Amino acid sequence: MSALAQAVDWQQPWLAPWRGEVAGVQAQLAGGASVADVLNNLHQQAASSALSVRWMPNFVPQEALPAGQAYEQFIFDTGQVPTRENLHDLFNGLCWLRFPETKRRLNALQGAQIAEAGVQPLRGAVRDALTVFDENAALLSAPQPLWDALLARQWQRLFIELRPLWKEARLVLFGHALLEKLAHPRKPITAHVYRAPAPNGNLDALDHWAAGDLSAAKLAGKPFVPLPVLGVPGWWAKNEDFSFYDDARVFRPAPAA
Repeated sequence: MSALAQAVDWQQPWLAPWRGEVAGVQAQLAGGASVADVLNNLHQQAASSALSVRWMPNFVPQEALPAGQAYEQFIFDTGQVPTRENLHDLFNGLCWLRFPETKRRLNALQGAQIAEAGVQPLRGAVRDALTVFDENAALLSAPQPLWDALLARQWQRLFIELRPLWKEARLVLFGHALLEKLAHPRKPITAHVYRAPAPNGNLDALDHWAAGDLSAAKLAGKPFVPLPVLGVPGWWAKNEDFSFYDDARVFRPAPAA
């Protein structure tokens, strides 16, 4: 497991929310602990501190998931998260630790959809949107001019003309597949951005807000905007050269109406 322990550059700016757990993650994985054990240990450490700890699932080996049972339904029924020995599931667990209310809300919405329609070959609009949020969402709080430019796909305005305004914005990556992809940063990596309120609280407040804001009806409307995250000022040294944003394969124009 030492290779997995060293697979991530934890100093990258998008990993700032998890920096407090880095030492514990790396040391335990390097010592041979399973990903599930590491996540459970991190939760216990938080529970024994002075910090208040909200409800958290137990992380179990992937083999605990019965054959043929839906992953989301198993979590909903048992409060246990099947966990494999890879970065994808490590980041999933870290997101549970950092955003427990939002993760629980997503799982409850998945459970409600499964109860209503069963497990179908095609997930349907709501379950698709839930999966997109869980795997690839980012929460962005930003001044209105940045939002207007993002919605219009006006990349030069968003990242160059309005660059100073990014100091007033907060972008928090939520999707664990998105975080896994950024272990090997590439310009095309794109998040599904979900608009969040002004950054006037800590991440616990953001977690509480997101859990209360998410609903089946809202997600069915696909409330996401694409954002190539390595274009964010301060997140990638290469974007200091503004020709970085000339790549129309990544910074695509808005679709025709």
